[in-house]
Amino acid sequence: MSNAAVAPESTVLDTTFARLREAFQAEPYPEVATRKAKLDALLANVREQREALVKAMSEDFGHRSWHESMTYDVLQVVNHIRYAKRNLRGWMAPEPVPLAWTYQPARAEVLSQPLGVVGVIAPWNFPVQLALVPIVYAIAAGNRVLLKPSELTPATADVLASLLEQSLGSDWVGVVTGDAEVGAQFASLPFDHLLFTGSTRVGRLVAKAAAENLTPVTLELGGKSPALVHPDFPTERAAELVAFGKLANSGQICVAPDYVLVRKDQASALVTALQTAMSDMYPKFLENRDYTAIITDRHRARLQELLDDAEQKGAQVLRVNPGNEELEGNGKFVPAIVRGVTNEMRVMQEEIFGPVLPIVETESYEAMAEVVNQGERPLAMYILDKNEARISELMKQTHAGGIAVNETLITAGIESLPFGGVGKSGMGSYHGREGFDTFSHRKSIFRQSRFNLRNLVSPPFGRTLERLLDWLI
Repeated sequence: MSNAAVAPESTVLDTTFARLREAFQAEPYPEVATRKAKLDALLANVREQREALVKAMSEDFGHRSWHESMTYDVLQVVNHIRYAKRNLRGWMAPEPVPLAWTYQPARAEVLSQPLGVVGVIAPWNFPVQLALVPIVYAIAAGNRVLLKPSELTPATADVLASLLEQSLGSDWVGVVTGDAEVGAQFASLPFDHLLFTGSTRVGRLVAKAAAENLTPVTLELGGKSPALVHPDFPTERAAELVAFGKLANSGQICVAPDYVLVRKDQASALVTALQTAMSDMYPKFLENRDYTAIITDRHRARLQELLDDAEQKGAQVLRVNPGNEELEGNGKFVPAIVRGVTNEMRVMQEEIFGPVLPIVETESYEAMAEVVNQGERPLAMYILDKNEARISELMKQTHAGGIAVNETLITAGIESLPFGGVGKSGMGSYHGREGFDTFSHRKSIFRQSRFNLRNLVSPPFGRTLERLLDWLI
């Protein structure tokens, strides 16, 4: 195990941070070749160690689908590195800015400058993607990075620490591990930017700690992301899309469909189609290598508490278990569809983060926007409809971090689109050009010409300036 992965005391945190700060000050503007070389090394090591990463993630989860780990974690990182490399020279190039004739023949431009030392606090649900993708953009922008992986994925953290040290070196990246106390110390460091991915509750604490140093933050949180099904959209197709989005990674995704909005007279047909779609995707669970386990016993217990609370308050819980298997002690959780939900139920108050799907029935399609707007703004929203006019109107009426039309999950996987929340689902964004800009300072630069109007606007003022001002205004 790499020394960088040893659980730190605050002194180790401070020492690691100081090392990275000193390295940045020695090279405050790495050239494009240097940055590309670092990204090349990271890409090579991710590809070479992909099986080790997948094995570690499965060890941490108890079982994680090989295909999901390779697709959602490893491939995502590879795609983002390639995208950043392809666009890096253009992102770094000074950006000319047009000037009014009164300033000409001077010139102006914007230069993207590295911020310094960036902190990344990564979650457990995609422990490779959500650790490395922010690092990709921070390195592309020329920064040093200090990473804190989740304490719930220690095996993955060990592999990441070794991989990053091999790829980038200790003067470009550091990895520290530990519990919530270490996380609090981490957030209190005077970073030049801090990115946190996790729950809204912890996000508040991170933002508060960062505020002491006036550290700018990017918060990638979550919330209750809805899927809205128009009555004209094919029911079976809607069920397939929602089932896929809900059961990938066993629902442990910040952009998973948290609940479905459907018109009341079509709810039964959709529920039946959902049961069929889920059973077709996962005809069994116990020995199914495609179905990922829930990360800990505590998280499984919380999901069961949500269902118990809903049933006690009058909801109908439909477990989708085609093989009638007993999963107790296996780490997996049988999917559940919940009908008859009300706002008093925890299942409609908390982000679910698991394979539990509430069905919210409305009198009309138009009423669905009201339901969305009554809650906190979600990280994602899914519109299943074929009418462009209705889709455009719904987009204008509602807020969400990102929207996918006739698809689920996809917004978080496209490297050229910014990814981020709005309101309590987060602040700031990264991925693509926005990722580079997030970890850069866009410095304004003005280059005065030898010939200019400086004398007109300097004291002592005269009648010529008065006439010019009168004409300009």
